[in-house]
Amino acid sequence: MFPVAKAAQSLVARSIQRTAVRQAHRKHERTFHDKYGTLVLLGGATMFSAVWGYVLTQLNFEWGFSPVGRVTPREWRE
Repeated sequence: MFPVAKAAQSLVARSIQRTAVRQAHRKHERTFHDKYGTLVLLGGATMFSAVWGYVLTQLNFEWGFSPVGRVTPREWRE
């Protein structure tokens, strides 16, 4: 290996080791996402499902987009 690349690699390895040691000694405080993240995600998924469930079942959508059999020709006027 080239001396410059070897030195760069050792610097990166040392900084990773320092970061790991620093994080290992620090207390992990629970954030909002740790406390309520799953609850907020489930609430949003429930709301999404409820709204789209209502829209898809209660509104009168015509799901067949083909006009065959529904469109009748009018009489021709001369």
